[in-house]
Order: sequence, then C-alpha cells, then structure tokens
Amino acid sequence: MKKFFVYATLFAALPLGAQKTNEKTPMTRQQGDEILQELRQIRQLLEKPAKPVSAPQEDAPTRARIADLSGVPMLGSNNAPLTIVEYTDYQCPYCQRFHVTGFVELKKAYIDTGKVRFFSKDMPLDFHPNAMRAAMAARCAGEQGKFWELRDTMGANPNSLDMEHIVGFAANLKMDTGALRACIDGGKYKERVQSDVLEAMKIGANGTPTFIVGKSVGNGVDGELVVGAMPFQMFDAKLKELLAK
Repeated sequence: MKKFFVYATLFAALPLGAQKTNEKTPMTRQQGDEILQELRQIRQLLEKPAKPVSAPQEDAPTRARIADLSGVPMLGSNNAPLTIVEYTDYQCPYCQRFHVTGFVELKKAYIDTGKVRFFSKDMPLDFHPNAMRAAMAARCAGEQGKFWELRDTMGANPNSLDMEHIVGFAANLKMDTGALRACIDGGKYKERVQSDVLEAMKIGANGTPTFIVGKSVGNGVDGELVVGAMPFQMFDAKLKELLAK
C-alpha cells in the first residue's frame, strides 16, 4: 500500500501532458507507453536497495605547531614537558570565564608543579573596541615586570578596559602610569599583537580563547588546537594523556 501511494504521488508529479490528455482528446498508445515506461523506471529506483549508512566519524583533532616561543610571556618552568599556548581577548567574556575558573586550577595543578609551561598570546577581536588597547597594555606592563599582574586584573574585568580603568589598575599595582600610558598611546606593541592574530588565524583559531596543548619541543610546542573556554577537567584529561605517553 505504501509503495502504491508513492507511485501515485510521483505519477501525479509528472508533467500534465504525461499524466493524461484533456477529456476531449483521447490518450494515444504512444503516450500510454511513455507513462508506463516512466513508472517502471520510478519503481526500479524505489526498489533498489539503499546503501548502508556508515557510522559517523569523529573529526580528527587539528594539529598545531609553533617552532619558537622565545620572547612570549611564560609562566612555569622552561623545562616543563608540556606546553599550553593561549590566544586571548581581554574583552571576551569566555576568556574571563576561563581566566577565573579553569586557569586557576590549571596553574595550581600543572604550571606551579613544573609539568606545564603556559604562554600568553593575543587575539583581540575587531568587534571588541577595548581589546587591542588591553593587549598592548599587558605588553607595556611587561616592561615594568608586571605583565602577569596586569593581565590577571584585566582578564577578570573585561567590561572595564577603557584607558582610565587600565591606568587605575596599573596605579594599584604600583606601576609608572605615565610610562604605561605613553607606551599604549604610542602603539609600541601593536604590530606584535597583530602578528599574534595572524598566527592564530593561520593555525585555525576561530574564536577566543584558543589554545595549543601539546608536547614541549625545544622552545616551541607540537600539539592540538582547543577552541573555547573549556573546563579544567578537559585540560586535566588531555594533559594526563600526554604525560602518560
């Protein structure tokens, strides 16, 4: 019954002239033969066994490698067997989520214990008007030995990254605020930040935060791309897997 319904439906979809002529003109034998031939072809297609659908396959992880991380701000031991590189946007709420949750546990369990070295790179998104300023501010703070301190403060306050707030954060950290402001306004590190963005795009980063998690290879890293504010449990499982190899 079901096949008959399908045949009838498909027959109804044939061109009007192929279905029948109008009531005043009788159907010729040739027209009838053409309709029967089309129906036979439709039946053959319907009764042809369907190809088995293969089980869905998980996408292979995206590999990413950076040969030299020299000069990039780093936390942890330079001799750590594993490396994480983060591409961040200080105005990104997802980066804030990672910063105040997963990163805290990651630092305690892996960075401070010498198992992981953590590098910070920039990926300010165009639609975040304060992100580029914050990225340059962190690098300028590095000149005063306060990169990580200012980074931590800005990372926890993505909605307060106008110049006055950044200078206020710097004052609380006992920094030379005049030198910091001049460094930011002068755009000293703008090209380096833009270079990070191009690098992130090249390796396949399509959102922030993005990470490369893998084995330390000299001054670089060879690992997998991880996109998003993943919880500590995800990093923990991946790092344990790498350490076991």
